[in-house]
Amino acid sequence: MSAKHFINDPTRLVTSALRATALTNPSIAFDEENKIIYRRPGHASQVSIVSGGGSGHEPSFAAFVGAGLLAGAVAGTIFASPSAEQVRRCILQRVESEKGVLVVVMNYTGDVLNFGMAVEKAKASGLEVEMVVVGDDTGVGRKKGGKVGRRGIAGTVLVQKIAGALAAKGATLKQVHKVAQLTASNIVSIGASLSHVHVPGRSLPEPSNEDLKESEVEIGMGIHNEPGSERRTEDLPGLVKIMLAHLLDSSDEDRNFLDVSPNDETVLLVNNLGGVSVLELGGITNEVVEQLEKDWNIKPVRVLAGAYMTSLNGLGFSISLLRITDTGLGNGNSMLSLLDAPAEATGWSAAISTTTWQTKSSATRQNDSGDFKEFEPSNLQLDPVLTRKALKSALAKVIAAEPDITNYDTIVGDGDCGIGLKRGAEAILKMLDRTKPVDDAIIFIHNIIQVVETSMDGTSGAIYAIFLNALAHGLRVQSPESPSPATVQVWSNALQSSLDALSKYTPARPGDRTLVDALYPFIGTLSKTGDVKSAAQAAEAGARGTRGMRASLGRTVYVGGEGWQGVPDPGAHGLAEFLVGLSEGLE
Repeated sequence: MSAKHFINDPTRLVTSALRATALTNPSIAFDEENKIIYRRPGHASQVSIVSGGGSGHEPSFAAFVGAGLLAGAVAGTIFASPSAEQVRRCILQRVESEKGVLVVVMNYTGDVLNFGMAVEKAKASGLEVEMVVVGDDTGVGRKKGGKVGRRGIAGTVLVQKIAGALAAKGATLKQVHKVAQLTASNIVSIGASLSHVHVPGRSLPEPSNEDLKESEVEIGMGIHNEPGSERRTEDLPGLVKIMLAHLLDSSDEDRNFLDVSPNDETVLLVNNLGGVSVLELGGITNEVVEQLEKDWNIKPVRVLAGAYMTSLNGLGFSISLLRITDTGLGNGNSMLSLLDAPAEATGWSAAISTTTWQTKSSATRQNDSGDFKEFEPSNLQLDPVLTRKALKSALAKVIAAEPDITNYDTIVGDGDCGIGLKRGAEAILKMLDRTKPVDDAIIFIHNIIQVVETSMDGTSGAIYAIFLNALAHGLRVQSPESPSPATVQVWSNALQSSLDALSKYTPARPGDRTLVDALYPFIGTLSKTGDVKSAAQAAEAGARGTRGMRASLGRTVYVGGEGWQGVPDPGAHGLAEFLVGLSEGLE
């Protein structure tokens, strides 16, 4: 776990984070003394939904306060329930109570007792108040849960959203309470994590046998570092398979809390516990959806993915499934329409409307006419056998040089230059093997352009694509009226015009420690001598000359580290290798 934080004082952290929540939504206010976030007065009277719990689960619950969702949220310290007095003040003094209040709380002893005490106090004072306790975690089975029951985790937010939307439509407390309870009864969830989390302000615990090993994942870990049901060494597909079985396997008597059939409409929530990158959460979501359909014949009608209920910066995720059930209040008040209803709360990130979901459009734009587009031929001819031989020689040289290029780029950049060049070289070789030899210089170049543009990314990929497109144009403007060989002079002229075009998009010039330190001398020497071998040697010398050269462009400018003085620019070295290989192939 990471024990480094920007704010190490937990009290200051909670207070300042709640203050920021109010800053990002002008419709809500912050009672700092009682750590309550609540809707400002002035909106139409409705049932108020109140929730809360320990801090550390953001955006739950403070950032869910707003029109169409919660009326108030009460925060405790990190991972600890707020007091009954805090909750009582929220119910009696901070939210609209004329039409009643529904309290939604997760099934943790401290939360249930403190929120429950506040509910009873509010009832004793004459208010209409009801409470729903959400326990959706199948990581805790019947045997282990005992009388306490299942913990509440991310599925809770679906209960809050549906209840909040129904309240906003003017439903009675009895109706809102019934639908919230119905929703809670139709949700199952399970989480998994690669590591425990560290609470700011606490000392780092001593290493112990309880710590997760590097290769282990804990299945069913709670959102407060509580132990899970088991530890496994699994890849993502294997992990998701186990998690879905815990949710859906009807033969598991200890965990079969909800029967979901392929005929049921379901909502899938893939929740980030805080420390998973958005990129990786996307990959996880895709894996879950694919396995649901393949192994369980379940196709969710809604898929929500993001950080809804976190565990500080927990390196894990949870899966929740909601079985859509008739609310008995008509189509306009179905679980799906209530889930889709807009909410003006900064923590609710599901932005897709009911209409968009129901359209189920499968239309795409398909304008491809094959892997390699046809281009208007020219009258510039080349020897296809010799050209392919030379190009393959050059590409082989680049592939062989990949380890050196990668090593150089690891020292001066981010280490991807060699891999990118190798990927492009291998893709061009594959194209050469799949396509018939051509004797038209422009079509030959365009076939290479198609590969470069799709297989090479980053800065160098863009530079090569611009240069090659300009090279094709430079050849085309020299195309004669009748078929003629593409001479060295023709190529030299086209290369020079490509260099001119490239200079419009990058300020790189010789001496800046970039690939142009090899490109400029190659083109300049070729223009003067007409000799490819001499030009390649000049490129090689230019690349060597970048050793010890201080960069003024590219990532090397701001990447720290030692050793850059002793290595050439990776891009220049890679290009020089290509050009040397090209000259050898023409011999």
